[in-house]
Amino acid sequence: MEYNLADLFESVVDVVPDREALVYIDHPGTGAERRLTYAQLDAAANRVAHHLVDSGVRPGEHLGLHLYNGIEYLQTVLGCLKARVVPVNVNYRYVEEELAYLYQDADLVALVFDAEFSERVAAALPRTPGLRHLVRVGEPPPDATEPPAVPFTEAEATASAERGFERRSADDQFIIYTGGTTGMPKGVMWRQEDLFFSGLGGGAPTGDPVGRPEELAERVAAGGEGITFFPTPPLMHGTSTLTAFIGFNFGQRIVIHRRFAPEEVLRTIEREQVTSVSLVGDAMLRPLIDALNGPMKGTDCSSLFSVSSSGAIMSETVREQFQALVPNVMLLNNFGSSESGFNGTATADSGPERGFRVRVNSRTQVVDPATHEPIAVGEIGRIAQRGHVPLGYYNDPRKTAETFFQRDGERWVLLGDMATVDEEGIVTVLGRGSQCINTGGEKVYPEEVEQALKSHPDVYDALVAGVPDEKWGNHVAAVVQLRRGAEQPSLDDIQTHCRSRLAGYKIPRQLVITETIQRSPSGKADYRWARSVATGAAG
Repeated sequence: MEYNLADLFESVVDVVPDREALVYIDHPGTGAERRLTYAQLDAAANRVAHHLVDSGVRPGEHLGLHLYNGIEYLQTVLGCLKARVVPVNVNYRYVEEELAYLYQDADLVALVFDAEFSERVAAALPRTPGLRHLVRVGEPPPDATEPPAVPFTEAEATASAERGFERRSADDQFIIYTGGTTGMPKGVMWRQEDLFFSGLGGGAPTGDPVGRPEELAERVAAGGEGITFFPTPPLMHGTSTLTAFIGFNFGQRIVIHRRFAPEEVLRTIEREQVTSVSLVGDAMLRPLIDALNGPMKGTDCSSLFSVSSSGAIMSETVREQFQALVPNVMLLNNFGSSESGFNGTATADSGPERGFRVRVNSRTQVVDPATHEPIAVGEIGRIAQRGHVPLGYYNDPRKTAETFFQRDGERWVLLGDMATVDEEGIVTVLGRGSQCINTGGEKVYPEEVEQALKSHPDVYDALVAGVPDEKWGNHVAAVVQLRRGAEQPSLDDIQTHCRSRLAGYKIPRQLVITETIQRSPSGKADYRWARSVATGAAG
């Protein structure tokens, strides 16, 4: 047996077949749900795998998952891994042009899609001739243009629930498409063994990784149950799918909702006795706070042990507010990326004054982006990780050459995040180099200013962008969403608040109040939108 995700999953199934594996709650508030044991989920994935094989999808070919959260999402990912087909996530917010680009760039030969997206899929198909097999989940809306597809229920009903697949390999691939905050989406190519150790913690994210593949099931058999993982962002973003697989590797239970709805999330935490919630920053944690202070006041969250965020940070002010409501919970700002997996967790003293500080793992360094050598204390470099790193970006040799390098006989990946390192080895993450604002020759990283803005009592959410300026080259602009019922602060108010937390050149010189901050479905910042709004307001 190798470090192959399907092999590892099956080894867990064989020791806890009757343990509940997956709970799916459909449209929040309807009460509709499905529950599958490990044996039932294994059989369901086998049916998908056999359908793909019987339909001519070959090992190494790529299948797109254009789906909302649901049993079918994780079932299909597992089915792909069993059949050695490469799963590729598709952002369900994409419209025709973006879909056509991703379908082509990823060389998809098969697609499993929610019926709600029938019109978009049909519109993109003429430009994606390589896409030859489609499976539709659910029924399309009335009068929708429907692409030729096999209903998911039919694919399941006509395929075997048994295993019987060819031998798999640790070299089998798993591709995670990441849009980041700028540019076209890129497909990060992972060997499954590398993803197991970097993205899934080697079977024990908070402990010692397994030393051999068989040890994973041995640990599950020796341990008990009682942990319930609840990834609340869309599964189409790598973090949630990887969180689900972390739960599977522990032989524990995963709960998923179709979409994020704060009140329903809290009801599920109480009813299912959820122990671990993952989300994306303030954009998801703030609505939970509002619900606990409002209609969901008194909800029993005592089962909750940890709330973790990746992709965006939970600001200090918001963490304190949630901690006051749920005192026993551990709040974790995790740092990682689609290109590196998990790098570390923010220190307790992270905040507007000291920045986003991370005690990184032993495989992470801050390096000079030109020489790839470690930087000196006080210098600014880019975060890099060695060892179990991706193979590169699919179909993009230029970007691969810019991002991946060899040093001391090891393969490294160079992340987009700029950072400094102190004498104790603690890294302060400054932010994405691509978002850095050059104002009067000084560099300003938006995330640092956003932290300060979010500590203002009237600010609900904020993004920061650079706007062209004749005097400074660019000036710092704050795009702010206010708390409900808050009085609109003036630019002077905002500047006074920030001045005690930030150097003068980092203080926003422009304030734009907006009804809602635009983010991706997972809560990640949309800096292109923020820059456009601020530039338009500046005239």
